[in-house]
Amino acid sequence: MATIYDVSFLAGVSLATVSRVVNNTGKVSEKTRQKVHDAMAQLDYRPNTIAQSLASNRSNSVGVLVSQLDGPFYGPMMREVESALRAANKHVIIAAGHSDAAQEKEAVEFLLSRGCDALIVDAEILSNEYLQELCSGKTPVVLINRHVDGIEERCVHLNNLQGGLLASRHVLAHGHSRIAYISGPLFKLDARERLEGHKQALAEKGLEFDDALFFEGDFREEGGFEGMAALLERGVPFSAVVCANDQMASGAIALCLERGLRVPEDISFVGFDNIPFPRYISPKLTTVCNPIQDMGRMAANWVLKEVYDNREVSFHHRFEPELVVRESVQPPSAN
Repeated sequence: MATIYDVSFLAGVSLATVSRVVNNTGKVSEKTRQKVHDAMAQLDYRPNTIAQSLASNRSNSVGVLVSQLDGPFYGPMMREVESALRAANKHVIIAAGHSDAAQEKEAVEFLLSRGCDALIVDAEILSNEYLQELCSGKTPVVLINRHVDGIEERCVHLNNLQGGLLASRHVLAHGHSRIAYISGPLFKLDARERLEGHKQALAEKGLEFDDALFFEGDFREEGGFEGMAALLERGVPFSAVVCANDQMASGAIALCLERGLRVPEDISFVGFDNIPFPRYISPKLTTVCNPIQDMGRMAANWVLKEVYDNREVSFHHRFEPELVVRESVQPPSAN
């Protein structure tokens, strides 16, 4: 089996130079780098990552816990995390929590057992107390899409309450006063905060929140479809619907089209997240931008800065939402 000494001899360079090429550290000319790669290929040499880990006390791997592996929301986040870490020659190990406390905790323990240098955690169910204890351990942890008092400096999160305000203020500004709301599951903090923003927007106009115009969904298209059906069946009039994410808005609009209702002529809609596909449907969906890709990159930057001592990357904790105005809201019909 070829060793680093064999690569050094064949390439005609020092062991230190081979090490810099293998670990992608330090400055090496492109010509020398190619000589080392050619020697490695000729000898079929592969670095012993276990030995490297023991020598450096680093595994060069970062554990990432996400809620789900499907859908249009978490994929972009994971892509940005992986891309930022891969550019620094670090690798990710991904585990899913599936919105279940036992599975989230099991995933965290698994990632810790793999000797990850740090964890990026998107936990929906784990308690604040558990996360605070986790952050006090030996393995550095940064939370994404979550704000926990006491460990704010480790939280990368969106101002969801402000996002809820923006969405509902927009339909109110168009003259709507009977506004239905389809929330995400209320065990999730972001769903509760967006709903609170909606309630505050109503209060600003002197309007009361009406339980008959509320449906608790599941952040999926099916939840929006079922929620819209339930709202229509109650027989309580409304002229606009605010949905706590774009996927539910898409499902709700699909139900309207099945029932022969026009959007936005009969019912206006606002979503949340600004995922890609609602900008291509007709009408194009007005929504609130949730920069999950930027948050993913920022969580990776925290790891690069705090764990791998990369002082060139930027980092900030809190992101502010922006309203993206398209075509799905207009003033209520006079009928």
